[in-house]
Amino acid sequence: MKVLQLINSLATGGAEKLILETVPLLNKAGVASDVAVLNGTQHPFFQVLSKTNCCKMYVLSNTSVYNPLLIFKIIPLLKKYDIVHVHIFPALYWVAFAKYLSFSKTKLIYTEHSTSNNRRNKSLFKLLDKLVYRAYNKIITIAPEVDANIKKHLNYHENKFELIQNGVNLDIIHNAKPISKFQFGVPITDKTKLLIQVASFRYPKDQKTIIKALTKLPDNIVLLLVGDGPLKQECQDLAKALNVAHRVLFLGIRMDVFNLLKTADIVILSSHHEGLSLSCIEGMASGKPFIATNAPGLGDIVKGAGVLCNINDYENLALEIHTLLTNTKHYNEVIAKCMERANHYNITHTINKQIALFKEVLKS
Repeated sequence: MKVLQLINSLATGGAEKLILETVPLLNKAGVASDVAVLNGTQHPFFQVLSKTNCCKMYVLSNTSVYNPLLIFKIIPLLKKYDIVHVHIFPALYWVAFAKYLSFSKTKLIYTEHSTSNNRRNKSLFKLLDKLVYRAYNKIITIAPEVDANIKKHLNYHENKFELIQNGVNLDIIHNAKPISKFQFGVPITDKTKLLIQVASFRYPKDQKTIIKALTKLPDNIVLLLVGDGPLKQECQDLAKALNVAHRVLFLGIRMDVFNLLKTADIVILSSHHEGLSLSCIEGMASGKPFIATNAPGLGDIVKGAGVLCNINDYENLALEIHTLLTNTKHYNEVIAKCMERANHYNITHTINKQIALFKEVLKS
């Protein structure tokens, strides 16, 4: 069995992280898996996967992923693999069109990573989606809410879909060591409490609400923001405007995320919606209390384990942070419940279910 994982790029993100972690494990399990990217920019995830030497990596361009000419670069790849497993729009469209144009017999699988997107609200894209998704033999959904929403959008037969929840490598997280908080420099002191969010600076992530929450919290509470993206400058400007810029440290893209999670006192994910967030699971597995917004794709996962707060409500978030930092019993109870919940999302479950689905699709 030969499987090609095809995605827009290996920039930061949940789908990209999933490929980074699953491809080496699929190869180790005997499923020959390679990777193709529409844009080959040397992002850290791309560099890390390249260094593993576990797979071939095809770079189809170094320009825009929205160039339809990419279809003709995908067509030759279809002939080399039994299955092409696709992630993220517009790769979703280009691979489907490549199959239609080439009359390829290669099986296609698409993983739906998000609960919603702007295409679903536009009449033309609603029609195009019906055509495009039909090219795929199976559509993997990564969470119950993702599953329900895409089924409603497409109205296909139930057997077109397979719910396989994302997982994380719990062993790596558990074995990660904290780093010294003093490496961050001013304003870190012995009394500093660190909050951390790991997320790209783009909608639906909501770093602004955490920045606003700092205005309601003591000066010894400092926020670490890990990631990059188009909304980063807006967040930096907001921190300055609220006079908390000295308490918000923008760390950029980091490959020592697990170490940073271990260093923080509280892990947060403030979003308007998610698919099944790997950052959420990693946060719960970190051994630190986890706070998330009660948003689609987050609420169901975190409820009963971590702390849920209202979407876009910085005062509610500040209150939950204060409660955790001033109530040791509550702090430790949340940690224990989060770690127990994270055990349900071990990446070995994801790998085993993916392999079973690959075999099923090849037989169909």
